Amino acid sequence: MARSSARPVVKLKSTAGTGVTYVTRKNRLNDPDRLVLSKYDPVAGAHVPFREER
Repeated sequence: MARSSARPVVKLKSTAGTGVTYVTRKNRLNDPDRLVLSKYDPVAGAHVPFREER
């Protein structure tokens, strides 16, 4: 079964500047803008916003 293009794989990069990334999928129909999620950055040792990079 093929994956649809409505849920692409996106890479989330830490805004703390540590270079830590997460990989997730997002629904392009519900979230057309860049995704911003608060996740744990192990290098910074705290929860920071992670922004979708293209």
